[in-house]
Amino acid sequence: MKNTKIIQDLEKLGIKGNYEVVYNPSYEELYQAEVSSENQGFEKAELTESGAVSVKTGIFTGRSPKDRYIVQDDVTRDTIFWDGKVNLPTTSEIFGSCKELVMSQLSEAKKIYVVDAFCGTNADTRLKVRFIVEVAWQAHFVTNMFIRPSHYELENFGEPDFTVINGSKTTNPNWEAQGLNSENFIMFNLTEKLQIIGGTWYGGEMKKGMFAMMNYYLPLKGMASMHCSANVGEKGDVALFFGLSGTGKTTLSADPKRYLIGDDEHGWDNNGVFNYEGGCYAKVIDLSEEKEPDIFRAIKRDALLENVVINNGVADYTDGSITENTRVSYPIYHINKIVLPSKAGHAKKIVYLSADAFGVLPPVSILNEDQAQYHFLCGYTSKLAGTERGITEPQPSFSPAFGEAFLTLHPTMYSKTLIGKMQEHGAKAYLVNTGWNGTGKRISLKDTRAIIDAIIDGSIDNAPKTQVPIMNLEIPTELPNVSTGILDPRDTYENTSEWEEKAKDLASRYIKNFEQYCDTEEGKRLIASGPQLQEQTI
Repeated sequence: MKNTKIIQDLEKLGIKGNYEVVYNPSYEELYQAEVSSENQGFEKAELTESGAVSVKTGIFTGRSPKDRYIVQDDVTRDTIFWDGKVNLPTTSEIFGSCKELVMSQLSEAKKIYVVDAFCGTNADTRLKVRFIVEVAWQAHFVTNMFIRPSHYELENFGEPDFTVINGSKTTNPNWEAQGLNSENFIMFNLTEKLQIIGGTWYGGEMKKGMFAMMNYYLPLKGMASMHCSANVGEKGDVALFFGLSGTGKTTLSADPKRYLIGDDEHGWDNNGVFNYEGGCYAKVIDLSEEKEPDIFRAIKRDALLENVVINNGVADYTDGSITENTRVSYPIYHINKIVLPSKAGHAKKIVYLSADAFGVLPPVSILNEDQAQYHFLCGYTSKLAGTERGITEPQPSFSPAFGEAFLTLHPTMYSKTLIGKMQEHGAKAYLVNTGWNGTGKRISLKDTRAIIDAIIDGSIDNAPKTQVPIMNLEIPTELPNVSTGILDPRDTYENTSEWEEKAKDLASRYIKNFEQYCDTEEGKRLIASGPQLQEQTI
């Protein structure tokens, strides 16, 4: 009876054919379908010695932000932040045309996977999401990444709040006439509550698509929606780790001394911090059991590797020849120390992670309240290779709320909700550089973990401190178990003038970037909390 109802729902959407429906498949069903000899090309999964399966995603080994559109209509016209960069507008007519292409593609399918799942741990704020895909491993991906309903919850799932239809095999031949970027498309219609995908096989478009929708709905209700990982200690102390891909969110939150809440996307309401997801999506380039034991051991049966080079069943995590953005998705319970359900109390420690490729930022800085707001709005890091299509070398990047690519409202809305929660619950913020220093080497994971320990246990607040000029940051001069001579970035250069030259360049980028927020008195006031150059006027 359930499949009959699902087929009726698919036909209402326009998917009409002689396909078999597989509803909320088990991992065993997915495994058998993934390794089936019937599969060819990007549908084919390869079994690895760890028990995980590995797939390739074609030319799209990261998100394709220039192909992402939102229908501009009465629902979105005055709410979406139409910045011309992240939230690109399209019409309902163009959306309808692309939707027909996807429906036509899926109508020819032999088998369609329908996965009903939750985005969000809390019943009163989560989205009921239906994923419709033709490819088994894409169903596997969303089964890993979203919260799996119980049998009772599935029986009472009802109508989904949002539907994602993935037609990765289809492209749009009319893209030029429609004024689009390419034949590929990722489109959202908030009136129809639909996301459609065409031309890209990359699973992250489904994951981040729903994050963007949570970023739309929750802040409008006064809740913080955050691109961060989160964990909690034995005493219930919650820490948040903000950062873009490659900065260490997943690695640093998978702490054997603490319990993982989630590795990427969270909300913060009146009860505390809660995860949006039911799994983790970790970068695995250069992964080793020694450096990241929890993630390494999570790669087993039911985990799904993406774009990893496999030699005779053995994953080579050092090989970035396909992409630097090699990934694994796995159910959150593959990590031993977790919180279930994935939520906890209010956060007390807020860590902003930046992978500074230019050797300027200190390994850790202690931020006051205004600096917490300033650096949250800036969201500085270096975009690392592979996280977006076309990124092959590190690039300086300012990403408001450490997640600009997923923001659907004005950045100040996310700052307002986060800083409000921090003030309400006495949370303190720190800026941690997981990137490089003057030695030309990346700051070691061992040192970064020791820094995080000092933040969590509070010893950093009692450490001796000094001020770093130009960047206008307060730093500790020594911390337990942190290598000597690295806490002040100037000490990592043979000549301090070299650091000063780089710092002035980075400071000028900060100042220029922040001009977009200086049309209000609040924005002008925050200028004093950022980097300072002598010629700067306030």
